[in-house]
Amino acid sequence: MTNPLANDALEVTPADAADAIADGSATVVDVREPYEWDAGRMPGTLHIPLERLAARAEEIDRDRPVIFQCRAGVRSLMAAQAFAAAGFDARSMSGGIQAWAQEGRPMEPEGGVVADH
Repeated sequence: MTNPLANDALEVTPADAADAIADGSATVVDVREPYEWDAGRMPGTLHIPLERLAARAEEIDRDRPVIFQCRAGVRSLMAAQAFAAAGFDARSMSGGIQAWAQEGRPMEPEGGVVADH
């Protein structure tokens, strides 16, 4: 599915997100629902469901980049747009965890899967 909100200036690749997790250069926030998180997730991410993101924004370090990710990249792009407007260095992982999994990147728990909507 093509993301109708696509914005190349705010999007990073799964490889970029993997590098940020590995070197600690950004906070990666999973904005999916709890059942999606439980089914499978990227290692090293913070889980804040989209509906709770505004209330928990203080948990995200304003002084370092943040990369949002979701299932396909739509919710995460909305989060990145909102946080960028609020002064954060915010990005969205294009393709979401679906792209991450399709690239064969690690998932937690072992054997984790991308949950259906």
